[in-house]
Amino acid sequence: MPAEIDLYYWPTPNGWKIAIALEEMGLPYRVHLVDIGAGDQFDPDFLKIAPNNRMPAIVDPDGPDGAPVSVFESGAILMYLARKTGRFHGESARDRIAVEEWLMWQMGGLGPMAGQAHHFLKYAPAMDPPQDLPYAKDRYRAEVARLYGVLDRQLAKNRFVAGGFFSIADMAIWPWATLWEGQQQTLEDKPHMARWLDEVGARPGVQRGRALANEKRGNLSTDRKAQAMLFRRG
Repeated sequence: MPAEIDLYYWPTPNGWKIAIALEEMGLPYRVHLVDIGAGDQFDPDFLKIAPNNRMPAIVDPDGPDGAPVSVFESGAILMYLARKTGRFHGESARDRIAVEEWLMWQMGGLGPMAGQAHHFLKYAPAMDPPQDLPYAKDRYRAEVARLYGVLDRQLAKNRFVAGGFFSIADMAIWPWATLWEGQQQTLEDKPHMARWLDEVGARPGVQRGRALANEKRGNLSTDRKAQAMLFRRG
């Protein structure tokens, strides 16, 4: 039996990526909750493995050459786990190029833009004092719409994001894409994205990963303490 991987986690889209990967890959893991609304991400012990004070992070006691290794940044974790297991990264060099392209698309595009959309559309207007900024709301709503158009066109040609196979690229994109309503988007003109959301969401491993500690999710629109912790400067 492989040694348990330590997963430092909170139920957010980036956290779901890694919980889904571990479930899909059948890897044993132990969960350490990092309550980002309470400031756990700033704990000195956590910063030793995640210096950017963001979760998720992992520690694999059976890392390269059998020595422990810590990995932070969700995209890097997904690539590490895919290499470790030899799964969900494609069978050929061309497959892997496609997987990594779409993984980087999520890391550099959809994740940051959707995150900003959530902030300015949902959270900033509910802050004290309210920060209702029409330009920012329009800017990020429109950019997320553009990105989902790119995704829908890709899925018109492929069953999954990188081709005909389920991969870590799907694991990275799906958690953010499921929150399309909070990003003030529509699926009426994105039938291929809608089909893919349903197909990926029906996978048992995806369902288990998405459900991990889901009861811990709070409401940032009303939690002033969490707002102060998450949106503080510096």
